[in-house]
Amino acid sequence: MKVVTRSLIVALTGALIAPLCVFGNENLSHSNSNGVDTFKESTCNHASDQESCFQATDDESGLPCQWCIAGAIPSECMSPSQAAQLPSGVFNCQTPGSQSQETSLFRFDGGETVISFADVRQHSSDDEDAFCDSQSDSISGYVDIKGSKYDKQGENKHLFFWMFEKRNKADQTEQDPSKTPFILWLTGGPGCSSTLALLTENGPCSVNQDGESTSVNPFSWTESAHVLWLDQPAGVGFSYGEETDTNEGMVSEDAFYFLQAFFQKYPQYAKNPFFVVGESYAGHYVPAIAHRVWEGNHHLRGRIATDTIRINLQGIAIGNGLTNPEEQYKWYPEMVYNNSHGIKVVSEDVYETMKEVVPRCTELIHTCNKGDSMIDTFACQSAFIVCNMGLTSPYQSTGLNPYDIRKECEKPPLCYDMSHITKWLNSAKTKKALHVDTQHSHSWQTCNFGINMKFHTVRTSS
Repeated sequence: MKVVTRSLIVALTGALIAPLCVFGNENLSHSNSNGVDTFKESTCNHASDQESCFQATDDESGLPCQWCIAGAIPSECMSPSQAAQLPSGVFNCQTPGSQSQETSLFRFDGGETVISFADVRQHSSDDEDAFCDSQSDSISGYVDIKGSKYDKQGENKHLFFWMFEKRNKADQTEQDPSKTPFILWLTGGPGCSSTLALLTENGPCSVNQDGESTSVNPFSWTESAHVLWLDQPAGVGFSYGEETDTNEGMVSEDAFYFLQAFFQKYPQYAKNPFFVVGESYAGHYVPAIAHRVWEGNHHLRGRIATDTIRINLQGIAIGNGLTNPEEQYKWYPEMVYNNSHGIKVVSEDVYETMKEVVPRCTELIHTCNKGDSMIDTFACQSAFIVCNMGLTSPYQSTGLNPYDIRKECEKPPLCYDMSHITKWLNSAKTKKALHVDTQHSHSWQTCNFGINMKFHTVRTSS
């Protein structure tokens, strides 16, 4: 049998230890020339990922194999005797069912980037007061996305998420849980919290008007899929860290590493059909994140020795999306005067004035999107002013709801009273249940308008 040799290089208190282990099927001496123990190859060593490792047993001892993780090197599947010889503090070895729900480390693309998973807990129907929805297990917590190139300068970004499994597990698609769709939901803004959508649109529960309790939503998307609502970028909802993201290139990079960490922590979802879905400004987020996932998958094709998970991307969906402002802003005058409801929201004079603004607005948007020069940055800022003053302000001045032209805007700027949701999410009981980091995150708010302004007026190369 061919002898397999792996040199595992790790950084330990500033010193390099190489090689750390040599695996072989021959009876080698108890130590090599560097004085490091060596040992026989095990059937465990043939498992290439955590899932297959946890299904394997050591051929000699008959004991379950262990998946050993170290932040700076590839993870390995090892026999219990091999795992016992590894330096403590360097490797974290896990057996089936023993995965820690505390911090663990993952390696990506060449070993240069490390992601830590922080503060993830699971709450289910056994929890006190059947938190939100007793029919579905849920997971909430943070991901520290150190793997992103936009988190390498001490930005300390931690993205908060809340995920619910599909209801009625007995009815899983064709009785095969791996076929249940897994949806990543993104609310737009930019700068608005996806948790808001969970509690007001498509999630498993809604907050009652007293701000103290919730009611089950029978029309939740979790009737048919696993859904993860992600508060992003950093600074949105309960997510925290330096608020540096200003474009979809930065958002997609951060989201990609979030997904890698999540699916490594919970590999039972990694093979499910994956869909990126969002609304409004997520018309920018969704295609960008899906493309970044596709790029990651394409880069991994044919590669075996990697800890990066191939995400089973199957599709995207966008609702009421802002995808191409240069094209969409052209039709704002028509929407307020020649809409399908037959409602003429503004006078004919205002309508004609709005039409006159369109060429200048679209020209500035086009220049803004050309690149990252000072002229382009100025064009972005000018476009924000010209387009919004000339094309959105006339509608806003009518007092009507931009989300429903038939209604009044009761509580600007979102037109709906969200105070009961804000109260519930900021209660100590809810934060404890969701494992919110109260030391670093700010109080939950529907939207972070500081982030919103950065996306509209700041050009940053991605």
